[in-house]
Amino acid sequence: MSYLQTVILGGLAGLTILLGLPVARLRLASRQYLSLLNAFAIGILLFLFVEVMEHAVGPVEEALEAGEPEFLLLLLIVGLGFAAGLLSLMYYGQRFMRGGESARRLALLIAAGIGLHNFSEGLAIGSSAQAGELAFALTLVVGFGLHNATEGFGIAAPLASEKAVSWGFLAICGLIAGGPTFLGTVVGFSYASEPLSILFLALAGGAIIYVVNELFGAGRKLGAPAWAGWGITAGVLLGFTTEFILKALGG
Repeated sequence: MSYLQTVILGGLAGLTILLGLPVARLRLASRQYLSLLNAFAIGILLFLFVEVMEHAVGPVEEALEAGEPEFLLLLLIVGLGFAAGLLSLMYYGQRFMRGGESARRLALLIAAGIGLHNFSEGLAIGSSAQAGELAFALTLVVGFGLHNATEGFGIAAPLASEKAVSWGFLAICGLIAGGPTFLGTVVGFSYASEPLSILFLALAGGAIIYVVNELFGAGRKLGAPAWAGWGITAGVLLGFTTEFILKALGG
């Protein structure tokens, strides 16, 4: 697979996130609907957190079991990356979200957290294609494309309470969240680095924790706890379903 073919496929895998964004323009503003959608986003992000941290910590555990000296370096990268991802958004929230939570800013924060995760996915696509593992690279493109399509719902959730959400704003959110898959593919094809991949996974993990906390706060204001419970359940199950599809495809 050529460089051009690889980056095009990586870009397509990231842009599937746009498929879930139009949900933000549905004008079904009941508390139950908003609570369900907000909780659905929480479920998706909780699944992503488990997936992200599993891939970030895995190489650290392998280095420890093998007695490799890089163990401490990788552990430090995970710790610093997680702290940076969480604390940077916390300080951003204190600085720019005072006096009330902005649905659009929250959507951008969610998009940024997903984007960090998707950069590491792009690294996997690019590095596997560069190594000549074409079947595996194509499997990753299909699997990550399915994943990203569901992640769009997570970005759309806080926007459902807005009276008017432009297509332009949704496109920006999609670019922030899905564009890093393309960038990661470019970097992965040109330069393979396990510490870089671990760093972005840890950054994503910290960012996701902050965003989930914000969404829980928004959910409490909406009420409808039963709807929230069903939404979280549906989001987590959808995340695992797409993961199983990826495994079934050989990924």
